[in-house]
This record gives sequence, C-alpha cells and structure tokens, in this order.
Amino acid sequence: MSETTFLDIKPRQPWKATPKDRAITFSVLLLALALAGAAVKLTGLSGKLGFALSFLVFSTVLQIFVSVRKFGRKALGDSIATSLIYTGATLTFLPVGSILFITIKNGVAGLRWNLFTTDMFNASFLDPIGNGGLLHALVGTVMLIVIAMIISVPMGIMTALYLTEIRGKGSTLIQFVVQAMSGVPSVVAGLFIFTSVILLTPLKASTTAGALALTVLMIPTVTRTAQEVLLLVPADLREAGLAMGATQWKTVATIVVPAARNGLITATILGVARIAGETAPLIFTIGGADKLNLNPFKDYQSAMPFYVWKGLTLGTPESIQRSWTAILILLILVLSLFIAARTLGGRRFK
Repeated sequence: MSETTFLDIKPRQPWKATPKDRAITFSVLLLALALAGAAVKLTGLSGKLGFALSFLVFSTVLQIFVSVRKFGRKALGDSIATSLIYTGATLTFLPVGSILFITIKNGVAGLRWNLFTTDMFNASFLDPIGNGGLLHALVGTVMLIVIAMIISVPMGIMTALYLTEIRGKGSTLIQFVVQAMSGVPSVVAGLFIFTSVILLTPLKASTTAGALALTVLMIPTVTRTAQEVLLLVPADLREAGLAMGATQWKTVATIVVPAARNGLITATILGVARIAGETAPLIFTIGGADKLNLNPFKDYQSAMPFYVWKGLTLGTPESIQRSWTAILILLILVLSLFIAARTLGGRRFK
C-alpha cells in the first residue's frame, strides 16, 4: 500500500473556474443575448447600440442573480462590483472594436498588390483603385517615424532620467515645460517648424522638417511615460548599487535603466502612436509629394495621414476607398511596430 505524502496533494484553487462554472457563464451569456434581441424587437430600442446596451443590462442582472443564488446574499456586493468592472471594460472596448471593424470592412475592398509597388506620380486619386499606389506615402511614414524616434527617444529618456534621478535646479522648469508641451496642438508644432526652420534656414519642406514637427509632439509623451516608469523602480536597487561602490551614473546605467527597459519601450511605442496619425503638422512641413522620395533632406515628401487627408478632401468613391485602405495599412503598420517592440522588450539580454 503506497503512502500518501504532502507532495502528492495538489493545492486547491477555489478561485479557478470549474467546467460547471464555465457552462453557467456561457448559458447566462446566451440568455442575455436572447433577452437583448427580444428587447430590441419589442421595445423602442433599435440598432446595434440598443442591442449592446440591452445585452449589458441583462447580462449584469443575470450574473448578479446567479452569484447570489450560489454564494448567498453576502456575495451581492462583490457581484455588483464585478459586474460594473466588466461593464466598464466592455464599454471601453466597444469604440475600439467598432473602429477596427469599420476600418477592416471598408479598407479590405481596396487592397491591391500595386498599392505597395507604385506611387501616384502617373495616376490620380480619381482613377480606378487599380491605378497607382501608396508606396511613396508608406515609405515617407516609415522615414518620418524613424527620424522622429532617433531625435525624440534619447531626448525624452534623458530628460526623464534627469527629472527622476538627478533632480537638479532646473528640474522644476523642465517639468513645467514638458507638461506645457503635452497640451500643444499638433497644428502649432507644424507652424513652429514652418516659421522657425523652413522660412529661416536652408532646410525647406522635406522629410526632416516633418520629422522635427513630429518630434515636438513625441518628446513630451516619451518623457512623461518614461518618468512614470522610472519612478516605479524600487529605491532599494539604487541604494544597493551605491552601497556596492558604484557611482550614480553607473547605477542608473546598469541597474535602473535595465530594470525599466520594458517600460521605456512602452514609452517609445506610445510616442510612435502619438505621431503616426498626425496630419496637421505635415501639411506645413512635407509638401505632399505624389512621387517616391528617398532623400530625407530635400524635396517634398508624402505620408500615410497626408494621403488619407488628400483622398477624403476629394470626396469621390475612388478617393474615399483609397483613404480607407490607407487607414487600414497604417493600423497594420503601427500594430507591427508594437508587436516588434514588445517582442524585443520581452527578451532577456545577458
């Protein structure tokens, strides 16, 4: 007869959902869907919004009822709080899901291979969707983002390190400037580069000028996010580095920054997301070319937001279709950058 040891006993996990709990939850969702459909048919509610609101109400009430029946009246407060949390998360996700659904639905129809191989130099936005492409806008967007990252990411992270680690005499003024820059309208950034750089320096409308305008918008986002991330690093790590005899800059470089690496990558992603869809500053700084331009310092350039804006202003079915397709490709581009950054940030480098 085998002896049972404590190692053979698996710990219980009462918080983990059982197959029976999953079946009940699934039944509740199906019943809520049926009741929401009946409410739309029998009442004045109509459309997708009415169905969504009805479903949220019925699912919340049914889930509270099931929890009270299972755990008693003591679980009433917990059930209400949990339902409110799920409702808030659902309401937050609905606009995002709606935007993604509409973008994919309207953008897929215009996907063609020629979009990625040709530009609009020999075509017009009024031509059929099979003529011309957005290669020039796609390349221009990538160049703008890369140049803006090269300038703003080091500046933003260094500024955040100064504000969190050094805290010198100018930290109060720098913090005020960063907060003020966060509220600057994007069109003001474009006008600033136009009046101070394009009109007063040899650098004219080009990729670099557009990247400078985007840098003005990206720096405060990267700085503030990186600052919050660095503040989350435990002070014990800093004290341990100093106790081992390391200088402050070496402690920051070898302990603080590696500990906050994933957060700093997230700050960069948020900065890219802040500028990827900006149109107003680019109107004053890149000129809006219809031909592929690989020189970042000379001649007009295009970008995906500028391409979308130009297509929507014309208002024809062909131009609007080009704009929807460009929006879809821009979303895919930003999502690809996000996945790549998170993948690199998740690796453990020795």
